Amino acid sequence: MGGGLPGLGPLHGSRLLTGGADDDRVAVKAALTAQARALGFSAVGIADPAAIAGEAARLQAFLDAGAHGDMDWLANDPARRASPLVLWSEVRSVIMLGLNYGPDDDPLALLERKSHGNISVYARGDDYHDLIKKRLKTLARWLIAQAGGDVKVFVDTAAVMEKPLADAAGLGWQGRHTNLVSRDYGSWLFLGAIFTTLELPRDATTGDHCGSCRACLDSCPTDAFPAPYRLDARRCISYLTIEHKGPIPRDLRAAIGNRIYGCDDCLSACPWNKFAQQGHEAKLAARNELRAPSLADLAGLDDAAFRALFTKSPVKRIGHARFLRNVLTAIGNSSEPALADEARRLLDDDNPLVRGAAVWALSRLLPRAEFAALADASNDDDESVRDEWAAGKLDSSFRGASTGERTRNPETTG
Repeated sequence: MGGGLPGLGPLHGSRLLTGGADDDRVAVKAALTAQARALGFSAVGIADPAAIAGEAARLQAFLDAGAHGDMDWLANDPARRASPLVLWSEVRSVIMLGLNYGPDDDPLALLERKSHGNISVYARGDDYHDLIKKRLKTLARWLIAQAGGDVKVFVDTAAVMEKPLADAAGLGWQGRHTNLVSRDYGSWLFLGAIFTTLELPRDATTGDHCGSCRACLDSCPTDAFPAPYRLDARRCISYLTIEHKGPIPRDLRAAIGNRIYGCDDCLSACPWNKFAQQGHEAKLAARNELRAPSLADLAGLDDAAFRALFTKSPVKRIGHARFLRNVLTAIGNSSEPALADEARRLLDDDNPLVRGAAVWALSRLLPRAEFAALADASNDDDESVRDEWAAGKLDSSFRGASTGERTRNPETTG
């Protein structure tokens, strides 16, 4: 968007640039804030592009530890990611914007309904990337028309560290779970950024208000936080169900429960959510069919039906195979033997990722003898699937041969 936009007419000499330099900047910022709120943004702040200089070392430590897992794009040119000025040397101000998507119910309530899939709050409506990017572009065009300069817009799709920048711009602070926390909106803000060549007044940071609270850290089902303010993505359910391309590690599958896309546990646990407000953006509101979808129905979706159900949804981006992997993991955690038929059917899927997940689900739902017979009869040509069969036969969690009950832990047997 640098160099101006077609159809806007002259970009300089606008009505906001009529007083002294300081007065001009204050006027631009005030008008910008009002315009952003008129477009539906909930929070607006401005940061110095050099404000997050300390993030370079933290990002490099994260990458050196391998905590980014499969997300190789994070390791591409980390210096560019850690500094707006390296990304675009002409930037003079970073305008950070937040859009509230507070849920209308308890995001954790569905975890108890194990035969239903739990989709993260942010993904139950339309894809926020599309909505926010359009509004960022509208606001950027307005800014150029009113005050000149060049701009670039970003929404979670480029080498921009939105959360530290939002912290620096006063939208909130990065909590111990590394996510942004707002006094007004709790954990529920989508973030977008406008980089501009204009010098605009900066906002003060809010400071860290986590205190000694550990609610987010203690809520994590997979212990993905090795320390406060540090995340190991390789253990994070959001990473495992969205970004991770291969089989979910066996030792983490049971903890995933019925979470089939993302996880809201650490966000929901934050006490600052008591001040949160329900989001009012209709396009981001949860679709009824995605609030508590049946695992049986989801397992039965072919690729075309999957794409149709998740039209305009971020869920569609992970593809049908990874989606079925997640659904089958939830089926394995459901304690519902009736769902074994869905897993058995998917043993014939073309994708070994799906077949391997189906094997694990069956190892959790079938009596020992029945599973062993299936394993012995299997002649899958994929090594990873054969490994699942072998591991399943050794897994002490599946049902006993004669009783039809799960093997009991001798330490808890009276």
